[in-house]
Amino acid sequence: MEDEITKAALTVVSASEEPLETKEIESNLRKTVADVTRTKLFYRLNNLRGEGKIKGKFLGPGKGVWVWWKKDAFR
Repeated sequence: MEDEITKAALTVVSASEEPLETKEIESNLRKTVADVTRTKLFYRLNNLRGEGKIKGKFLGPGKGVWVWWKKDAFR
């Protein structure tokens, strides 16, 4: 069962025509979801990636940045 954060994150990523960083998704979700934190969002995004609903990639050295996009964005 998907929760509010998962549904909202999937909607934001699917509606975007370009890849989004985690912080960009978080700022979009803060407008509609009250209790979203970066940790909760990152967990939900990784679950969506694992289920094959979105794609994601880790970029950069050290702490780095994750970038997310819809699964059929680059076909």
